[in-house]
Amino acid sequence: MKNNKLLITIFVVIFLIILYNSFSGPITETINNLISDKTFRLISTNANKYLENDLQTFAQKEKIKLEIDYYDDLEIIEKLNDSSNNYDAVWISNSIWLYMLNNSYLVTNSKSIAVSPVVMGVKKSKAAELGFVNNNIYNSDILNAIKNGKLKYVMNSVMKTNTGATAYLAFLNSLAGSPEVLKSEMLENPTLIKDLKDFFKGVERVSGDEAYLDEMFINGDYEAIINYESTLIELNNKLIENGKEPLYLLYPQDGVAINDMPFGYVNRNQNKEEDFYKIQKFLRSNKTSNLLEQKGFRTWFGGIKENTNAKIFNKEWGIDTTKYLMPFKYPSKTVMNEAFDLYLEAIRKPTHTVFVLDTSGSMNGNNGLIELKEAMNYILDKEQARTDNIQFSKEDKITIITFNSRVKEKSETITGLDTTYLLQFVENLRASGDTNIYDPSIEALKILKTESNDDYIKMVILMTDGHSNNGSFSYLSNYYHETNTDIPIYSITFGNSSDYQLSEIASLTNAKIFDGKSGLVEAFREVRSYS
Repeated sequence: MKNNKLLITIFVVIFLIILYNSFSGPITETINNLISDKTFRLISTNANKYLENDLQTFAQKEKIKLEIDYYDDLEIIEKLNDSSNNYDAVWISNSIWLYMLNNSYLVTNSKSIAVSPVVMGVKKSKAAELGFVNNNIYNSDILNAIKNGKLKYVMNSVMKTNTGATAYLAFLNSLAGSPEVLKSEMLENPTLIKDLKDFFKGVERVSGDEAYLDEMFINGDYEAIINYESTLIELNNKLIENGKEPLYLLYPQDGVAINDMPFGYVNRNQNKEEDFYKIQKFLRSNKTSNLLEQKGFRTWFGGIKENTNAKIFNKEWGIDTTKYLMPFKYPSKTVMNEAFDLYLEAIRKPTHTVFVLDTSGSMNGNNGLIELKEAMNYILDKEQARTDNIQFSKEDKITIITFNSRVKEKSETITGLDTTYLLQFVENLRASGDTNIYDPSIEALKILKTESNDDYIKMVILMTDGHSNNGSFSYLSNYYHETNTDIPIYSITFGNSSDYQLSEIASLTNAKIFDGKSGLVEAFREVRSYS
């Protein structure tokens, strides 16, 4: 009898476990969905962070629980393609990127919030010297100044940032003759390709981060910069505060890239339309328009507008808000992709990158050397790198320097398409000895100093997992200043690397540090966007 009761008890327990497993998933998911439904999730471009406090204040008043995730524009499209269920709305810099979504019907009810042209700002004395001040100019005038060696500039990455990509497309369209619609066959024109290559020869530095570009410009000594009009207005104010010369903004008559900053609904049947329309109405209100104008954003394309803030849209800086901006028509998704492929393979200014790799004894711990090899294999293997559009091109040069307490070995290739030997070189790396980050950094700078600034964008990528207990920062600093070097040394942190030591190097060379502690491949991917 007792055995029968025991069997019945066991059967009931098993049945309850099966029942729980069958329903707990859906029940948990339902509960999570109910909780999630109370939150309105917005994915936004980093450029909109300045408005978060006002947005959150409005949301609280309307009893909307608002969460905002910020990314670069092109990252937003990746996020929506990979995990659109995480978001209810998107606020991006330009409508063209919405065309890049895998699901063309994902974002609906999109409306422009503000207008922000992408333009070149030139030091006013240089602009006057070139005859650009108070004159109508064309993109060909800018190109001719670059061709004649009279103008150089810094800009954001074409392949990672909105400003870099849209500036490239605008200039391409203009040099193609400003056609009504840019077509694939036009990209095969050898004259167009040569003109574009000449334009990008003027690039001195590239930034993979739109906010960092301004910091780099202020800390450096450059003639011109390409960025949002609103950003250049803010930059001018900072330059004046620092006792530096302001920029004169150029608006070519044959068209500029215009960003419409659309706010759209991510339509995934989540019934959040009511909250969406409330937020969209707030963003398009007169109150928000005034806030936007205070930050240098336009809410109109040009012509007479009452109460335009003359202090913000300063005519002395080349800004004429009574003139209509001349936007160009963006091409189809297919042509844009072909244009970006053309940039990577034939247009982009070649780079000479020197990787300075730590092979000291500490790299043997915690799989340090293994991760380093995996990251280098990823970036040197063209097919792997191509997945993120960071592959080296035919005209790129690559040098690898390894170090411990001294410079150990060097290897190089004169074409980025042939990295077979470099891959084998990396595979054979062995770790031993102490750490000296300074001497190999100087060696890298010496190699790059032999290259022409007109021919290459030059950069050093220093990777270390430890504290440098050999060498001297002052020795590196003296060399950098005595040789009047302007080559950035970007560092990737790893393991127990010294943030203080790397910060000194970054400050000295007008560069920055990338966090490789959570993944070297991601850090290498990010640093590559700075070339």
